[in-house]
Amino acid sequence: MNTSTFSSRLSQRIARSFFFLFFVGSTLVAQAQLPMMGTGTTQPKALPGTAGAEAPKGTAKMTGQVVDATDAKPVEYASIALYDLATNKAIDGTVADEKGKFSLQKLPAGTYNLLITFVGFENTTINTLTLADGQNLELGAIKLNSSVKQLDEVTVTGQAALIEEKVDRLVFNAEKDITSKGGDAADVLRKVPLLTVDLDGNVSIRGSQNIRVLINNKPSTIVASSVADALKQIPADQIKTVEVITSPSAKYDAEGTGGIINIITKKNSLQGLNLNVDSGVGNRGSMLGLNGNYRKGKIGFNLGGMGRMSYNTPTLYSLEQTSFANGIPTLTRQNGAGNSSGMYANYSLGFDYDLAPNQSLTAGVRFGARNMLNQQNLTTQLYSNGILDATSTRTVDVKNLSGTLDANLDYLRTFKPGQEWSISTLYSRNNLTNNFDADLLGDANELTGRQQNLNKNLNQEITIQTDYQTPIKSNQQFEIGAKGIIRQVNSDYRYLIEGPTGSFVTETNGTSGALLYNQNIAAAYSSYTYTTKNRYTFKGGLRYEHTFIDASTREGGNLDVGNYGVLVPSLNASKTISGTTVKLGYNRRIQRPGLQQLNPNFNAANPQNITIGNPSLSPELTNNFELGLSRTIKKTFINATFFGRSTNNAITQVSQASDTLVGAIVTTYQNIGRQHAYGTNIFANVAVTSKINIGLFLNSHYTSLTGQRSGDPAMGLDGASATITNTGFTVGGGSFASAQFGNGWGAQAFGFMQGSQVQLQGRQGGFGFYSLGVKKDFANKKGSLGLAAENFLSNRFNINSTLNSAQFSQVSNTYLYNRGVRMTFTYKLGKMTVSPVRKKTKSVSNDDVKSDGGTQTQQPGGAPAGPGGSPR
Repeated sequence: MNTSTFSSRLSQRIARSFFFLFFVGSTLVAQAQLPMMGTGTTQPKALPGTAGAEAPKGTAKMTGQVVDATDAKPVEYASIALYDLATNKAIDGTVADEKGKFSLQKLPAGTYNLLITFVGFENTTINTLTLADGQNLELGAIKLNSSVKQLDEVTVTGQAALIEEKVDRLVFNAEKDITSKGGDAADVLRKVPLLTVDLDGNVSIRGSQNIRVLINNKPSTIVASSVADALKQIPADQIKTVEVITSPSAKYDAEGTGGIINIITKKNSLQGLNLNVDSGVGNRGSMLGLNGNYRKGKIGFNLGGMGRMSYNTPTLYSLEQTSFANGIPTLTRQNGAGNSSGMYANYSLGFDYDLAPNQSLTAGVRFGARNMLNQQNLTTQLYSNGILDATSTRTVDVKNLSGTLDANLDYLRTFKPGQEWSISTLYSRNNLTNNFDADLLGDANELTGRQQNLNKNLNQEITIQTDYQTPIKSNQQFEIGAKGIIRQVNSDYRYLIEGPTGSFVTETNGTSGALLYNQNIAAAYSSYTYTTKNRYTFKGGLRYEHTFIDASTREGGNLDVGNYGVLVPSLNASKTISGTTVKLGYNRRIQRPGLQQLNPNFNAANPQNITIGNPSLSPELTNNFELGLSRTIKKTFINATFFGRSTNNAITQVSQASDTLVGAIVTTYQNIGRQHAYGTNIFANVAVTSKINIGLFLNSHYTSLTGQRSGDPAMGLDGASATITNTGFTVGGGSFASAQFGNGWGAQAFGFMQGSQVQLQGRQGGFGFYSLGVKKDFANKKGSLGLAAENFLSNRFNINSTLNSAQFSQVSNTYLYNRGVRMTFTYKLGKMTVSPVRKKTKSVSNDDVKSDGGTQTQQPGGAPAGPGGSPR
């Protein structure tokens, strides 16, 4: 079924649900909020210490926006106080909103001083402002500088530019990362507090890999198939900041139980033409990137392209497992060796146009490509009752290919500061191929047979959303929006063996087929932010999502998955008390299964460790709680977060012994029970001097997993049910340091260790990573040359993992060769002039669906379980 037929068939149903949900969501919140507005009781907008409601009133007005002088980003909730120049007494005051905007109204004529303050910034005063009756004085952007202190003639810069605390997220500034230059996004994310990135690039927040990754607030099909693979396509040099949203508001899609990661790439507001060349070469990989921008007046274009190659990466693997299926113990010993390589590319074309001073139109198209190749030689020995029964050797070639297209068109209209309406559209398409070819070899290394697994996937979606926000007085903000998503996933899979004539024939044991999965979502939300006169900030919201599913397989017909709706509340609160910022958060999240979990493709690249998806999975629901504390003590910024997470109907990877394949373990996914996690994240950054910074971080959490496992005889599994439980602690931590020297020299070091992680049936081994880099900027600041080394003290790293059940036991060792050295070069061409900061734009943000990035370390013979994309 093509997209147009599918869209037509469900358009009426989706449209009715879409507008109904929009009306219900807005009505629910309006009923909760609007009675306050109609009581006739006005909230005082003045800050403590100002005259407030008792001040004499007039007809003048004063407005402006508070921004960070470093990057022109809005400073949220800055304090504004207006002083009479003659008496030096405060007569009025307010708090800036989320966009840094503020307004003082009904002011009498006179001459005033305006004081702007916020933690981590220098106090800023605008002197001698004269107002006449009826005048509307627009102050524009008011820049705040980071706070500085004089200590023994050494200037220490405040840490607000490195770590930004907001009511629902933590923002990490990645622009000055030397060691990551020439690498990819995974190299940057390793340094971000709250995040853990393993050596395969899989990302977790507080031990959970159920996350969503956005790029410039937008989803992308490069993330749909695998977070780890997507990060390889994003060059580290292009990342400006990373936002970790642990307590998403109702405005975000309800998906992602662990949280949301938003990667913001570098942008500019320059006039003219420029071209940046970024290149790097090393013993493990190389890259070349070209990015150009052209802007004149109201119109701007940007064109970017980046290509990366990875090579010279050996793989080594060993496995010992014992299966007790049918009461006969079978011991399997495996050893695998090979190499992997990859090519990654990302191309984008963007366009923006200012239709009017308060209207903008943006459009963009992004192409992505990923070709990952893995070759391994695998030797397997089977022992029955301690006696060697058989020895086999197979050479496996795996191809994991992806081609993506994202196209967007967005419109934004601003009515007044803080009031705006937007409509955004997005079309995404991802073609994926995940195949393997295996040659079976005999004792004399002769060819005895061949196998193939062919799996092609097409993931496409159409999204439209609209958002409206408006201030209610100067200390309140109301948001409302609606969204519709139409998704379609096709997966065609075949498992083939060599026939008598030497050609391939289809295996007839249910290992070939097709999955058609249509997932459509109608959603509506409303959100309300309120800041009290004592600077308590509360942000609450309610979101409702209804999911329509029409799923079938070619062989089994319709799958009775069923439609479902979920109501998702969220609440965040923050307050700065005596210099310590305290944050409380609660939210409910839903985790829909991704294609990796759904795809029934029979992946037997390693015949002793087979993976297969479960197309009948249901979503899981999670309640999240967190308490955060942050404070700047002299030269040290400290952030500590305590969290709890409870998940019902959890989607969990389950391994079981096969009844039909001797000694084999089959891994699939089931909704089997509950997960609980409790832990803490601690981060500290010390400004030793104005040129030297040191960071320390510690992540620790306790996990309790419980599930009722039931076997599926149709998959060759033991049909007996059993209760499975596992508990334990996971601890990790590390440090980084950076230094700036004279004549453009700089250096940076980073290292961390991650302890073993609890899984339902065992533990996955820990790992470590460290790097050291230096950089030299050219005198004209148009270029730089850098050198970085990773894991240079050891040739390889071993990840030891264990799985255990009543049916089997397994111990595996994966050896990762990641010692690397690379040299990087950057040069800028063209001449640009600074233009005023452009107004922001809005775009679609599809931050839903369980990610395929949460796979375990790759088994020999191929890609992680369940190839293909995910119905995001």
